Amino acid sequence: MRILVIKLGALGDFVQAMGPASAIRRHHRGDEITLLTTAPFAELARAAPYFDRVLIDERPRLFDLGGWWRLARLLRQGGFERVYDLQTSDRSSFYHLLMGRPDWSGIARGASLRHVNSERDRMHTIDRQADQLRMAGISEVPPPDLSWAARDVAALDLPERLLLLVPGGSAHRPQKRWPVERFAALAGVAVRRGVTPVVLGGAQEKHLGRFIAERCAAARDLTGRTGLGELVGLGQRALHAVGNDTGPMHVLVAAGAPATVLYSAASDPTLTAPRGARVRILRRAALGELGVEEVAATLAFG
Repeated sequence: MRILVIKLGALGDFVQAMGPASAIRRHHRGDEITLLTTAPFAELARAAPYFDRVLIDERPRLFDLGGWWRLARLLRQGGFERVYDLQTSDRSSFYHLLMGRPDWSGIARGASLRHVNSERDRMHTIDRQADQLRMAGISEVPPPDLSWAARDVAALDLPERLLLLVPGGSAHRPQKRWPVERFAALAGVAVRRGVTPVVLGGAQEKHLGRFIAERCAAARDLTGRTGLGELVGLGQRALHAVGNDTGPMHVLVAAGAPATVLYSAASDPTLTAPRGARVRILRRAALGELGVEEVAATLAFG
């Protein structure tokens, strides 16, 4: 069979879809599985052991008729006999029509394997996707595992005992960020306990890394210097990770790092939080109400 899996983003959602992807691969041994995703996740997807091919959705705008024609041709040429829509958005559901209504697991109207649970919008992403696949005949879904994506981080020349700090997040949702001054204070706590703080984030978050490094001279600022593979490698080595509700924390947890994830009223951890036996969730209506001492008490080292 030719199978299509749809997962377009964002990073945390993409990571949480790797458990379902593993289950689909196991269920369809010997079948050809293609992933439809967006450009930011193509490199990671091509490294994954779950897909034989990766197609890029350019996400054409509503009136981009040429873009929609190219996407429809791309999808129809695949000859897909079954589709697992793990995005389950209005856009991805429209692809059901665009492809001529193949066998479909998702929420598209008229789908042959439609996920009809009335509680789906109140379920955690992992539970919702597992329930969707169960209705499609796939009963066991493992937790996300990114061990296959790990890259060697020896070139970063870091000490053995590491606390990873992720002070960034969505630029347009500052209410999801714990104050950077408190990350700097937490870095100082780590140093006093013989642990090196390492600041992670994208290039757009370099100002946060500089701030923490200026307040804590022993901190290592790696903002803008790590790809997803390096994040996995660091997650495998770290004693603990602390960060906001943002995609890199999902990567670190899936890599195996003990973690503390910080939530405000702007997002609901019961729906989206990284899961794991060594994951702690701390939530306040406003993250400015969360003290350094309470976060420090969750660290997995003395």
